[in-house]
Amino acid sequence: MITVDEALAHCLALAEPLDSEHVPLAEAAGRVLSRSVAARRDQPPFASSAMDGYAVTAEAPRTGDRFTVVGEAAAGHGWDGRLHDGEALRIFTGAPLPAGATRVIIQEDVTREGDVITLGDRLDHQTNIRPAGSDFRKGQTLDAPRVLRPADVALAASMNQPALPVARKPVVAIIATGDELVQPGEDPRADQIVASNSYGIKGMAEAAGAHARLLPIARDRVESLATVFGLAADADIIVTIGGASVGDHDLVGQVALASGMERSFYKVALRPGKPLMAGRMGAAALLGLPGNPVSSMVCAQIFLVPMIRAMLGLGKAPAPRETAELAVDLPENGPREHYMRATLDTGGRYPRVTPGERQDSSLLTVLAHADALMIRPAGQGPLKAGALVEFLRL
Repeated sequence: MITVDEALAHCLALAEPLDSEHVPLAEAAGRVLSRSVAARRDQPPFASSAMDGYAVTAEAPRTGDRFTVVGEAAAGHGWDGRLHDGEALRIFTGAPLPAGATRVIIQEDVTREGDVITLGDRLDHQTNIRPAGSDFRKGQTLDAPRVLRPADVALAASMNQPALPVARKPVVAIIATGDELVQPGEDPRADQIVASNSYGIKGMAEAAGAHARLLPIARDRVESLATVFGLAADADIIVTIGGASVGDHDLVGQVALASGMERSFYKVALRPGKPLMAGRMGAAALLGLPGNPVSSMVCAQIFLVPMIRAMLGLGKAPAPRETAELAVDLPENGPREHYMRATLDTGGRYPRVTPGERQDSSLLTVLAHADALMIRPAGQGPLKAGALVEFLRL
């Protein structure tokens, strides 16, 4: 068996950044910007009013000063003249500042009679002007790589970019294996169960930025598994669930090797998830997950998600770990690195983490109630409540 770190290094070695594609700005949120883009204009492109009020030429206006209103400007409707001493322009937020203006007096500080305004006694020292280019200048960049948040998309739109270069979404083909499986909604026999892992892993892969496809369940026959493998020929990552152990009915490794897989490793010192394998199968990376529901989901979190992020150009790195205080005493750990399903309490200086009492790898209810995986190194001794431990957020 190899360590978790060694297994992850092998998995990341199989995951190279994919090519780019351009998508319309309206479809870019959540995608990974693959190349920096530059602003095509200044923002704002002209000096503009930050408030509703009156633009004037006075450098130091005083209470009682009077100005004659000579026109009006609104957003999208500029005024082409030039202000002179003693003149004012009625102006609204976002409108271009007229030539000659030095400040905008907000409307609450003005009384108006006909075309004459008089300044009140609550004048402040603000110019209430947004200078041209005060947000960004032409040529300023939105840097890559980055997952495009709504604010990034808004910034790109303001930069006058109608489409953005993004990393192609990795295609993840998910293959559940086993004669015991039926699809949700079907009527299982007394000796069958409902396939669940594949749906959770599909959601996990898509949340990480991939395009995930659920393939038909592969039965415990060489021909069935080979046929479903054929349906995954266009995938960037092939994920198999179950059948990766060494029992008489565990055929994934056998069929994959017969199909030309170059195996990187088999078996990891990990709990849950010891029977795990990875390798190269044609142009695709193959990740063989264990069949127990929690084992497959935990292993996908540790290995599949970083592989997807690497293919998106976000770097080859493990999932980020955080530190928390242990809420309970724990006995010594065994010889495998243990990822314990746990809950977090974030009220103190450090989050407090409480591992679930039941850690059986078949218990999806425990995983569904967890918001963290608390990590115990292999061979770690007993821990007391209050000890600092590492965890992954779920």
